[in-house]
Amino acid sequence: MSTETSATSAACTTLDTQLCFALHDASRAISASYRRGLAPLGLTYSQYVVLLVLWEHGPTTMGTLCRELHLDSGTLSPLLQRLEERGRVVRRRRPEDERTVEVTCTSEGEALREPVLAVQRRVQAETGMSIEDIVRLRTELQALADRLRTADESGVTG
Repeated sequence: MSTETSATSAACTTLDTQLCFALHDASRAISASYRRGLAPLGLTYSQYVVLLVLWEHGPTTMGTLCRELHLDSGTLSPLLQRLEERGRVVRRRRPEDERTVEVTCTSEGEALREPVLAVQRRVQAETGMSIEDIVRLRTELQALADRLRTADESGVTG
């Protein structure tokens, strides 16, 4: 192995060169920023994203929530149970198909929309990024996640 190849290999195994760690670190930092704003509202980040889907789509099935949030029902059910216990959502089986559980935001859940917007504005300000930069970064990250999910599903390996 040449010195140049050895140096390149060594550089690829340092923490600060890892995309995965940069994403992990940024994810933890932005989650903490949201947590600071959501905690006074009695929401976790995971509960917040459930409410976002319900505000966007209205009454939604468990299956749709699982797909939208990339969660399995075993993870989503306890989140919904806590939201329901706090009066923010209701779950009910659809009369036309008892196997399907529909989740609806209550008026108490709807009332969180405005305070959540204030949290979103604060987090955006904390990033120090323009709206355009945030949109660009989000688009790139969504595309990356889609490519990685597709690669996983198709069994693509390096």
